[in-house]
Amino acid sequence: MVTIGVPALSLVVLVGASGSGKSTFARKHFLGTEVISSDVCRGLVSDDENDQAATKDAFEVLHFIAGKRLAAGRLTVIDATNVQPDARKELIALAKEHDVLPVAIVLDPPEQVCVARNEQRPDRQFGKQVVVRQRSQLRRGLKSLKREGFRTVHTLSSVEEIDAVSIERTRLFNDLTDQTGPFDIVGDIHGCRAELEQLLTTLGYAITLDAQGRPSDAHHPQRRAIFVGDLVDRGPDTPGVLRLVMGMVQAGHAYCVTGNHEAKLLRSMQGKKVRINHGLAESLEQLAEEPEEFRAEVATFMDGLISHYVFDGGNLVVSHAGLVERMHGRTSGRVRSFCLYGETTGETDEFGLPIRYPWANEYRGRAMVVYGHTPTPEPEWINNTICLDTGCVFGGSLTALRYPERELVQVEAAEQYYKPAKPLHLPSAPDREPDVLDITDVVGRRVIETATHGRISVRAEQAGAALEVMSRFAIDPRLLLYLPPTMSPVATSPVPGLLEHPTQAFEAYKGQGVTELVCEEKHMGSRAVVLLTRDDDVAEKRFGLAGRGAVHTRTGRSFFDPALTDDLLVRLREVAEAAGLFDELDTSWLLLDAELLPWSAKAGDLLRNQYAAVGAAARASLPAATAALESAAAAGLDVREMLERTKRRTANADRFTEAYRRYCWPTEGLDGVRLAPFQLLASEGATYQEKPHAWHLALADRMVAAGPSLVTPTRRLFVDLESWDAGISWWEELTGAGGEGMVVKPAANLVRTAKGLAQPGLKVRGQEYLRIIYGPDYTELENFSRLRDRKLGHKRSLALREYAVGLEALERAARGEPLWRIHECVFAVLALESEPVDPRL
Repeated sequence: MVTIGVPALSLVVLVGASGSGKSTFARKHFLGTEVISSDVCRGLVSDDENDQAATKDAFEVLHFIAGKRLAAGRLTVIDATNVQPDARKELIALAKEHDVLPVAIVLDPPEQVCVARNEQRPDRQFGKQVVVRQRSQLRRGLKSLKREGFRTVHTLSSVEEIDAVSIERTRLFNDLTDQTGPFDIVGDIHGCRAELEQLLTTLGYAITLDAQGRPSDAHHPQRRAIFVGDLVDRGPDTPGVLRLVMGMVQAGHAYCVTGNHEAKLLRSMQGKKVRINHGLAESLEQLAEEPEEFRAEVATFMDGLISHYVFDGGNLVVSHAGLVERMHGRTSGRVRSFCLYGETTGETDEFGLPIRYPWANEYRGRAMVVYGHTPTPEPEWINNTICLDTGCVFGGSLTALRYPERELVQVEAAEQYYKPAKPLHLPSAPDREPDVLDITDVVGRRVIETATHGRISVRAEQAGAALEVMSRFAIDPRLLLYLPPTMSPVATSPVPGLLEHPTQAFEAYKGQGVTELVCEEKHMGSRAVVLLTRDDDVAEKRFGLAGRGAVHTRTGRSFFDPALTDDLLVRLREVAEAAGLFDELDTSWLLLDAELLPWSAKAGDLLRNQYAAVGAAARASLPAATAALESAAAAGLDVREMLERTKRRTANADRFTEAYRRYCWPTEGLDGVRLAPFQLLASEGATYQEKPHAWHLALADRMVAAGPSLVTPTRRLFVDLESWDAGISWWEELTGAGGEGMVVKPAANLVRTAKGLAQPGLKVRGQEYLRIIYGPDYTELENFSRLRDRKLGHKRSLALREYAVGLEALERAARGEPLWRIHECVFAVLALESEPVDPRL
């Protein structure tokens, strides 16, 4: 009995002449669903498995099915002759595309066996010469199979050997899905042995010393450690760190993946040519003082480290530089490169360091991905991923994540052992006026580091579109501290006749583990940001510009001319003062998120030229069409269907007109203008996204009480899993009375979940309001069916990115950072708005 090991996730290629027994072998050792036969594929495309004219199409089908299986992580077996190098080349390319191992199993029984088997099959009438040619092609390529790219090659040369084989499915080295923890995952150490000892002790590990009194192991009675790599370089005691970690791994008390610094140190120790930089010199110098035996152990240990591990049934992935979902549990040079270095844009930042592609921003996998590699001041959750490199060797801290508890444990570095190329905490640019803007701050491709969502990229073409709007229409950037993000709608409702319904909002948040929610009335106005100062000197002293503040739109434009703006700000100042907000918050300015009503106050031209024009045209033409069709019907013509449709369109037009008119009422100056604040964004030295919405709405209620003629309330309803029905009923009440709908938000406001940052709000709009957005006849069946197919993924991603960049602008403003640092974020929100997303969503 001969046992052949086949990786559980691999592409198995059977190689052999016709009659060698490949199909029988495949049926014996693999599931029928795992085997893709070229003969079966010929039958699929031509109804004849022996139709050689269908071979090209058959192999296109074969490669397509194999690709789908490999993408899904399924072992796949190719049953075809595969005796020609070109045929094998395509299959090896397919394996590489999906980062799986290609394995060749060659069946090469004697020629007469193959000929005899073909003669016994009535569908094989091609003669001996075909077998002879195929075996000749096989023999010529047999020795080159590994050079072609097959990781392993198994050759079976007799019928007895083929019959005696058993197949054993082997795990990949990175497959530790049976190990469930609990674990303590430790970030980049870089030779900081003292901090590592302190961290392990804090985590509850007992450290073992060797005969020379050096730490050589650490054990916890219930837990094991996982190291994310970069144990070496830069720090004061690389050998000490290696001795301790190697001892833990060898004793079964820890796991370790390789980092890029281990890979480079190993190449240097093997005598390969590498650049001696980035701390490698320190490691080589320290290791030179160790015995040759220890250096050999180090080289063996580093050579055995793999790129990443998958733990806990696929729920946890640990890699040095992170890993996108399609590469989890895969193995290839491409996977290893990503694990070591991440993915770069090909550009460098102002410090000469490569700009990393922000893969975590787009990650949506179920597995938690824990990694290091890129130092950050503090670890932050981004879409169920977290970077634990907090720059210990640069004077930061050494961080561990407890899994599955998701608790962070940190110890501060004793000192800065190595000066970083890029400071952990970026100061303002040297020799630069803090309030002077430079066009290079916003043009070209930009990467913004946010505290809540990691690195966010702004493409050059997006920046170009925003530059025109900002430079031509926006208010002075000194008063432009924040732009609101776009808001994601809910998933499409299955309820007949409705595109949106609260159930989808509640289910979306429940899926993220957010069960305490607030439903806020969606006002029939325009989003407004209000910068309100306590007295006339504040704006000039704090923001460098005379005035009382600003009231601007989502694109940074002022709602009113300077005189009306000043008048509105004076009135709001009196309201805020009477409500006691300035005193309570100990601030000279407030930044409010609000809705300004009516919509016609800002969008009068839009209403007249677009919505009113559509309604007027419909009301003018459709009644006449109805009358003509009724006359035709009275004359005996069969126009019933057209008449009914025209009547429906007339009713739709009336509903459309009624819907947009609710957003209009007469205003003269500020008479008739109302403001509905619903969130306090920032004040001097503080931001408030961590405060629950109940706190924000209570402040708004105080403003309503102090100025009821100017400030209008935001009605709200708090719900949880037990009160969904109440939330649905309230929405039906709002929309049934002609209201726009509501916004569902996490009651706690800013929420980080196991899947990353939660959406700050999901809008649920009513059927009649959506008539304004999609047109009078959108509820007609032929239109409605098409509109239900809404692509929301891009919009949701955009909403989260704009939200995170907006919060970053607020934090920088509250900290009093230079104007250019704040404006970089404000500008980025507007730039992201230029992404091609359906504006009706």
